[in-house]
Order: sequence, then C-alpha cells, then structure tokens
Amino acid sequence: MQKTIFVIDDNGSNLTLAEEALDEDYRVITFSAAAKMFAVLEKVTPDLILLDIEMPEMDGFETIKRLKENSAHSAIPVVFLTATDDAAIREKGKGLGAVDFVIKPFNKPALLETVQKYLS
Repeated sequence: MQKTIFVIDDNGSNLTLAEEALDEDYRVITFSAAAKMFAVLEKVTPDLILLDIEMPEMDGFETIKRLKENSAHSAIPVVFLTATDDAAIREKGKGLGAVDFVIKPFNKPALLETVQKYLS
C-alpha cells in the first residue's frame, strides 16, 4: 500500500512541483492552507507532512504546534518547506518537532531523497 504524504503550501506551483515529484511512489494530498489539512486529518492520517512555514492565516509554526499537541497526530514526521536557510528558523522548527527542512525552490531528486529518508 502506498504511503500518504500531505503537502501544505499557499503557493500553487510548489504544490504542483511536489505532487509531480512524489506521486509516482506516494499518495500525495495537497492543501493550500493548514485549516483545510486539519479538516482532512480527521479522516486520513498521513505518513509524512511537508509543511510550508510562511503562509497566511496559520503559518507552519502554528500548524506544527497544533499537530504535536494532539496525541493522534504527534508522531507524524513533519518536514518544513522554506525559502530561507536561516539558522534561527531551523532551530525554532526543530524545537517544535520538525524532523528536517527542504529549501525552496526544491528540485525533484532533493525532495525525493528527503522524503525517502523518513518513509523507507
């Protein structure tokens, strides 16, 4: 059975790129906002979440906090998608429970390698 990946990013082209990179090997479900992901999370539990940090309404930091507060979802690995390689952002993300970071714009091999690291 294919493993499921949620991708949350407010940029449609990033969602398309991630889906194209991963959909051969994984079931990919994309969301343009975290609130939409939480609605689906009641019915579908992903094996991995790729989460943009900078989003309107609810950013990635608030999203991961909410995920980790719920024991049903706290073990899901979260990889942050970010346009910046800032040490303070990495530290904050790791402190909130992120397992890794992928710098945008990402390429297919780098994204696939990171995902495989947590889903092999």
